[in-house]
Amino acid sequence: MFRNLLIADSGKGHVEEMVRILRDIPPCRQARINLLHVIPEQGGLDLESHRQQAEVLIKEAIERLGLSPGEVNTLVREGDAKLTVLNVADELEADLIVMGSRGLGRLQSILGNSASQYVFQLSTRPMLLVRDDLYVKAINRVLVAIDGTGVGDDALRLACELVQGIPGGSLTGVHVSRQDITPSRGGRTPGDDVLQKAIQRARSFGVEMKGLHRTGDIARGVCAAAEEAKADLVVIASQDRRPLVARALVDLDKLLGSSISDYIRVHAPAPVLLVREPEGRAR
Repeated sequence: MFRNLLIADSGKGHVEEMVRILRDIPPCRQARINLLHVIPEQGGLDLESHRQQAEVLIKEAIERLGLSPGEVNTLVREGDAKLTVLNVADELEADLIVMGSRGLGRLQSILGNSASQYVFQLSTRPMLLVRDDLYVKAINRVLVAIDGTGVGDDALRLACELVQGIPGGSLTGVHVSRQDITPSRGGRTPGDDVLQKAIQRARSFGVEMKGLHRTGDIARGVCAAAEEAKADLVVIASQDRRPLVARALVDLDKLLGSSISDYIRVHAPAPVLLVREPEGRAR
């Protein structure tokens, strides 16, 4: 489970509440907290004043989290927020990035230079996105999207590890097929087989998972299933983007058109935990 959290906190939204929730889950209680505040590039003007303000904001955030200063690694950096978060995550070898989001749509995010949307698209590390318009009191019901791929297996494992540490926690797995497929003679479809394998894998982690099979648009299907399951957290896997390419050129077709993970980021009725395929595994 998570041992090294990078919290990119602007002092707004529900990020700190989510961090408190995570620390109530036994597998996350011993996680190291790294609290990052990024000062926009000032061209050398009044940098010290901005740094002092940042240190005050960090101190207030630590107090709200109910932690002592010795329990938190604080970082104040100057630069572009989105690039700084990615660079610091690599520097610290963070195993989870937690950021807030205004829940903007794709075009709004691009035009507004949204740091969270950029990090969400480019990070190869797990990222938990907490929208400002969502409030979660606790994590009890987890929904994971099942796609039958290697990175999907990573998301399922992570979801099982979370649920294992939650007393009375439940896990629902949803697999969405783009179109109806005629069942075989045994009455099962390929989607049924994907779900059954996932259920067996969850059992190998000691978790009983309820399976849902839906047909239609994948992103909308996942969001609808999360609504139906009253999920407190949605775990998804994504192979949407390859960071080495994306860093050099913004892929507008992907951002504006067919990105499943980006649709879920905006429309899911719960915070979204994104698991990406590590660069070393990408083809």
